[in-house]
Amino acid sequence: MEAEKLFLLFSLLMLQFSSCTSLDSLKTSQTIKEGDLLISKGNNFALGFFSPGSSTNRYLGIWYHKIPEQTVVWVANRNDPIIGSSGFLFIDQYGNLVLYGNDDQKLPVWSTNVSVEENVTCEAQLLDSGNLILVRKRSRKIVWQSFDYPTNILLPGMKLGLDRKLGIDRILTSWKSAEDPGFGDFSVRINPNGSPQIFFYSGTKPICRTPPWPWRSQLGLYKSTFVNDPDEIYFVYTVPDDSFLLRLIADHSGLVKALTWRQSDGQWKDYWKAPQFQCNYYGHCGAYSTREVANRNEFGCACLPGFEPKYPLEWSSRDGSGGCVRKRLHTSSVCQNGEGFVRVENVILPDTSAAAWVDMSKSRADCELECKRNCSCSAYAIIAIPGKNYGCLTWYKELVDINYDRSDSYDLYVRVDAYELGTLFLLSNYFIRLSLQILIYKSFPMLLTIVNKLFTAGKKPQILVRFRCQKGYPLPYVLSYFHWKMGWFFL
Repeated sequence: MEAEKLFLLFSLLMLQFSSCTSLDSLKTSQTIKEGDLLISKGNNFALGFFSPGSSTNRYLGIWYHKIPEQTVVWVANRNDPIIGSSGFLFIDQYGNLVLYGNDDQKLPVWSTNVSVEENVTCEAQLLDSGNLILVRKRSRKIVWQSFDYPTNILLPGMKLGLDRKLGIDRILTSWKSAEDPGFGDFSVRINPNGSPQIFFYSGTKPICRTPPWPWRSQLGLYKSTFVNDPDEIYFVYTVPDDSFLLRLIADHSGLVKALTWRQSDGQWKDYWKAPQFQCNYYGHCGAYSTREVANRNEFGCACLPGFEPKYPLEWSSRDGSGGCVRKRLHTSSVCQNGEGFVRVENVILPDTSAAAWVDMSKSRADCELECKRNCSCSAYAIIAIPGKNYGCLTWYKELVDINYDRSDSYDLYVRVDAYELGTLFLLSNYFIRLSLQILIYKSFPMLLTIVNKLFTAGKKPQILVRFRCQKGYPLPYVLSYFHWKMGWFFL
């Protein structure tokens, strides 16, 4: 018993008087106190105590060490500031990092709170990536890391998304304000339902989103990777060029941003931000409508085929938020009543929260049949899956947040009633005939020249003319028949 008391007393004395002012690791016999820093080996990041803005509250955080403007990327006790005293950090007898707000060690303000086997010694290390890790000293196995618990910033190499094995969801949550790193109103997270999407939220209300997975690779300052398998769904990015810094942030201003720092600039600059325009907001045009983003000064909202504005007066005053409703809603059925599908080209697919993958290897015909069998299926799309075949994605309930985008888009097949199919067929035939008449009218002088030449040669021509109308459909019809004797022109 006396030996245990002496060991406890010795441990307390070591915690009070030992420090590690400029090392990258914290061992069981050391503490981090006011003025002490952990600095990563390459001097990229530092860990210590700070006060944001004009606040006097103290927080344990990680920030960039090489740039003059203190930019905090992670906060331990973001909702539990240390007030009126100096805190200290150490590794307790159970192998956990523990932060106290005063010397009496009665109430910790933050802890890693992980289970570590008995008689296993742990130590903490700050890496050049900005990741603070807690490892078993002998095996170097990571038992906890700050990258699994991001605050408002996503650094290169940090994952955003779900780890089903570990049971964690890595999300970004904004600060309350520039002076309070507590949990704010805005967050960035992956919605795994249907086909995964990255959402930016205000509380539980979506502000904007990415197109659904799979994403096509894009060239830029950073290289992004998305993993979607039974164990994990996450987004991660790397920066190949080390001449600048880049960070993604869920900002308390209500924007999600990518910011860059170059030594020549001497400040953080916006690389991109969202939402940037009013039309970028989620559901700007309401349900069952599309949004054209080419000209941001125009209204840009249009109902899908078979739908009409729900509130015509608001629609005419350039307010499309009410969306559209199905035509003949109470007089026509889209369930086992001759209904079909109309293709809407070049769109960023609607929110997939209420969608489902039917099969990863179905043809378009099979996908359409699968959707048609289920009266709740409102649309479908065929999507190329990286490294696999084409997948069949089907939507249920409302179709929301559809954008036209010819650079990164798909074709969406929307369910319509039999009347709409017939109307579209008649309109299609009308425009085909109109196009043919125009083409024949414009080509008539040329055809007469050909006939005259044949007539001069003493031949009896029978001419078959094939035209291609809009969208390239071949029309194998005899469009004109010339007979040299009668000189008639039949159409």
